[in-house]
Amino acid sequence: MVALSVGAIFWMYGRDLPSHEHLAQYTPPTISRIYSTEGQVIDEFAQERRLFTPAGEIPDLVKHAFVSAEDKNFYSHQGYDLRGIVAAGVQAVQSRGRDVRGASTITQQVMKNFLLSGDRRIDRKIKEIILAARVESALSKEKILELYLNEIFLGQNAYGVTAAAQVYFNKTLSELAPHEAAFLASLPKAPSQFHPVRKKERVTGRRNFVLKEMYENGYISWDTYQSERLLPLKSVQNGDYEPYARSLPPRDYFTDEIRRQLSRDFGEEQFFSGGYSVRATLDPDMQVEAAHALQRSLEQYDRGLGQWRGTGKKIEAEQLGSEEAWREALSNTRVARDVDLVSQWHPAVVLDVRENELVIGIEGIDLNDPRGNRVPRKDTNWFKGNLFENFERGDVIHVREMKDDNGGAFIRWTLRQVPRVQGGFMAMDVNTGRVIAMQGGFSYQNSVFNRATQAQRQPGSSFKPFVFAAALDSGYTPATIVVDAPIEINTPHGVWRPKNASNKFYGPTPLRTGIEQSRNLMTIRLAQEVGMDVVASYAEKFGMYDNMGRVLANALGADETTLYKVVAAYAMFANGGERVQPTLIDRVQDRYGTTIFSHDAAEGNKRVCVNCDDPNLTSGRSPRIINDRERVMDPVTAYQLTSMMQGVVQRGTARKTVNLSVPTAGKTGTTNDAKDVWFVGFTSNIVAGCYIGYDTPRSLGRGASGGGMCGPVFTRFMQKATKKYGGGKFKVPEECEFVKIDRFSGARVGEGASGDNVVSECFREFDIETIVFGGAGLTGSFAVSGSFDLIRPNEAAGQAREVTTSTGKKAIVGPKAGFGTLSSGGLF
Repeated sequence: MVALSVGAIFWMYGRDLPSHEHLAQYTPPTISRIYSTEGQVIDEFAQERRLFTPAGEIPDLVKHAFVSAEDKNFYSHQGYDLRGIVAAGVQAVQSRGRDVRGASTITQQVMKNFLLSGDRRIDRKIKEIILAARVESALSKEKILELYLNEIFLGQNAYGVTAAAQVYFNKTLSELAPHEAAFLASLPKAPSQFHPVRKKERVTGRRNFVLKEMYENGYISWDTYQSERLLPLKSVQNGDYEPYARSLPPRDYFTDEIRRQLSRDFGEEQFFSGGYSVRATLDPDMQVEAAHALQRSLEQYDRGLGQWRGTGKKIEAEQLGSEEAWREALSNTRVARDVDLVSQWHPAVVLDVRENELVIGIEGIDLNDPRGNRVPRKDTNWFKGNLFENFERGDVIHVREMKDDNGGAFIRWTLRQVPRVQGGFMAMDVNTGRVIAMQGGFSYQNSVFNRATQAQRQPGSSFKPFVFAAALDSGYTPATIVVDAPIEINTPHGVWRPKNASNKFYGPTPLRTGIEQSRNLMTIRLAQEVGMDVVASYAEKFGMYDNMGRVLANALGADETTLYKVVAAYAMFANGGERVQPTLIDRVQDRYGTTIFSHDAAEGNKRVCVNCDDPNLTSGRSPRIINDRERVMDPVTAYQLTSMMQGVVQRGTARKTVNLSVPTAGKTGTTNDAKDVWFVGFTSNIVAGCYIGYDTPRSLGRGASGGGMCGPVFTRFMQKATKKYGGGKFKVPEECEFVKIDRFSGARVGEGASGDNVVSECFREFDIETIVFGGAGLTGSFAVSGSFDLIRPNEAAGQAREVTTSTGKKAIVGPKAGFGTLSSGGLF
């Protein structure tokens, strides 16, 4: 009857049990890791900290420790341990339910963790036994142990033994000593209670019990047991080992953008649990340069405003009386800790405000440090007000070391603050689209909003090259004359009267000068002549916009876009007009090493290596790479634009701040009231762009400009980038025919002509016929009343000047002409 009853119970509970077959194909959620181009881990993403390790790679020492602690009969039972169950039942009866010990085998724990709930009920225990018996007949002991050791929770958000070894000891499994393996094996009993610091004695006792079990089971010798049990319990949590997280760089905008993109492409849950290996395009050295270049300009602007704001965070007065209390409060205060500009920025708290100094407590710096803990009054001369007006006890601030430029000797602690003005920076390879650096603001820990990819801003005059590109492909040349004169445009909101930044008009001017000097009125006329439909289609073809508005104001960059799109579009000027897709990722591999994404194989960006696997490739000869990319622009047009934008750097709006040792082209951008300032430029290899502005747009002030604020950011970064990646002359298309012209008049000059006003311009063969000696065609019809001043660059108003003619003779030209003296014909 007993046998029949037991059989009936097992039959009843065994009917609707979940299938155990999928355990053989189980893939636990594991960490996704991001690697730099150098193969170093730079970030990790996971919901559960787990690193999957196959059974064959788990050392026997670790297996033996867990078997000894949890199920010493694991290798001999059939899924359940009858003696253990009986012993647990007897103990429960004797203690009247107060002391109920577990009797689950490792196999049963696998069933509970994977297939059943964790409630302590008799029916769940029966189901657990039934499933355990079934699994034992279907899977090997090693596979069951693999599931257990990779799934089990071991405290500190560590799942599985590999993650636990890293969390507690910052070691791999193969590096663990017996007492460390025994410590890990002691945790499943009560992972939340066995803390290595708070419950040190208790967990040490449990560890020694496991060591004893390992000895009695024959897994370690008596000498090993005796020596290991006497060792102190060391851990990361106790400060004995450096935490693994400290070996990783602080999370920044680059890796967070990868997280955002892959979560969109693969799904957030899959990315956080899929165990992906992501090879990023990031160059760590250049990322540091990008961050520092942008941070310098932002801080310089902020300090120029002369206002102290601090962090806005405060520590309560009652916590300032004890060093231990204020240090704990400071460590729990959320402020930026990832700024390393000139030297590391340290969070600090104001302990006392005196007439001529601040007394501070600095995170991580002892109060008895020889550098002291004072900030003198002279360090605050850059902002208004005295110390009592700007500081109170308990204020949380930032400080860094000020050192002597020559010997590097410590001078004093100096105050710093995170600027309110923000910006973005991005640099990428013009041929592959690989983004080598990206900075989305002053500090990621201060603000995770990525202003390189997420901020929608007006590009201003940095959009003008796309208007000029549309014009060049519509029959214009760099020497075509466009009239720079007042213009009125009727809009639904009234009459719009655009102006140049100088509030002056310059009369008939060649296209080249128009882009070099960033003339608004010329750009508006070009957009009118070419048509905003054509201009917008160009911008959309280059990826600047998905659907650009067809209003004339957008020819001056009034429509919003992102820095990410602008930089990618400029890359197509630099590489001769071929489409290139920007990417932060070279490839993505799943947990098994299978490549599931490759940038070079992506549609629209294919690059094929013809002889990469050729064993007979001559030594010193590189493989041949063939691009299979769409052409978005005529190569002659691309070169003409590049040449014209070289003029922006050489003698235009960026001439004062952009100066590199290799040929460089680019365009400044400053929007209305200087709410956004830009510079985007490129060499033959690298394109980089910067924008600066407040998150809620407002004027940066009088005198702010793209050349003045973003030009230095570009220059500082590219000085290092060109040393590493090189740079040379821009590739000249075979179709280019070079003719020397006067850049002020657009007139053709002789081959022997020279001077600041002479440039060698690229033309298509059929365009050369339109250039004449001594003059050029005019375009841009307009109507004006009365006369206005014509301004010529580098020429004093009203003065005549001497020029070299096409025959090499000298002639006097001028003085300036008013519109009353110009012919009424020819302005079509």
